[in-house]
Amino acid sequence: MPHFSIIIVSWNALHHLQEFLPSVVNSNYESFEIILADNASEDGSKQWVKQMYPGVKIASFDQNYGYCGGNNRAVPYAEGEILIFLNNDVKVDSDWLSALNNYFDTHDHVAAIQPKLRSYQEPEFFEYAGAAGGFIDKYGYPFCRGRIFDVVEKDEQQYDKASPIFWASGAALAIKKSVFEELGGFDEDFEFHMEEIDLCWRLWNHGHEVHYCPDSVVYHLGGGSLPMNSPRKTYYNYRNNLKMLWKNYESGSLIWRFLLRLKLDGIAACKELVSGNTKNFGAIFKAHIHFYKSWRKTHVKRKKLQDSRTVYSNPKTMFQDSVVWQFFVSGKKTFSELKRE
Repeated sequence: MPHFSIIIVSWNALHHLQEFLPSVVNSNYESFEIILADNASEDGSKQWVKQMYPGVKIASFDQNYGYCGGNNRAVPYAEGEILIFLNNDVKVDSDWLSALNNYFDTHDHVAAIQPKLRSYQEPEFFEYAGAAGGFIDKYGYPFCRGRIFDVVEKDEQQYDKASPIFWASGAALAIKKSVFEELGGFDEDFEFHMEEIDLCWRLWNHGHEVHYCPDSVVYHLGGGSLPMNSPRKTYYNYRNNLKMLWKNYESGSLIWRFLLRLKLDGIAACKELVSGNTKNFGAIFKAHIHFYKSWRKTHVKRKKLQDSRTVYSNPKTMFQDSVVWQFFVSGKKTFSELKRE
């Protein structure tokens, strides 16, 4: 039985598989399997993998289920006790699995781990999607050690200490299979973006911990599914953030924090409009309309999650200030500069 099951979701991305899969296959570790979760690709991906790497399992689906749906549907194929959800545009260091194994072995209370994410194109820098571990502020704005908004730091070993984090990037997320199944996997209503933050928040709310392991290093290309400034990306980010907040905030802070977040979203939308970015303005507007229309379904999920949670306060790794204020007003551009309580 393999110890790790590495799941790679892919849709018409043969070029990524050809570039990045070899490093994963050649990982220097004895016990792992690779599962290609193919979302009905039509570019020859499955055929190429079968020919070049016959040891890779292929979970072939009838349509494109996206990141959430593809990963969820691939889990039943996994035999390992630790799942690793790995993007198809990630290159890995040869010893990345050994470092993850050592960390899980010495930290029984940890349910999920993120490796250090560096940029594939500029390896001396952290990578936008996860850097040295993810956090959110009290109003739900995500950021990372090594990346706040659009400022990405150079990796100078300033974040080389293993520690708890709020969320692990979905680009490279290792999680105990039993816990993933216990929590119902990724929320497929998210489709793209923030599904891993939602999952990690649920982990914390159910008494599990999420950590960052700097000794495990991977390199992420990023931007493959949606370009950085895409209005569609803006739509998913705002829409899914609202869903996530409503589902997971503890009851005592839900209403006032959520209302303030709505106000901040309104300010952001006005800024886009004044700047002439009408498509992004429209994306934020549509994101809110979607949330209001689907609020009842989201609230049903909230009730179920709140009834089952075992920790009744917001996670200890939540940043108890406004990262927006500190970044844009106080000029704090890096994680180490942030003032924390």
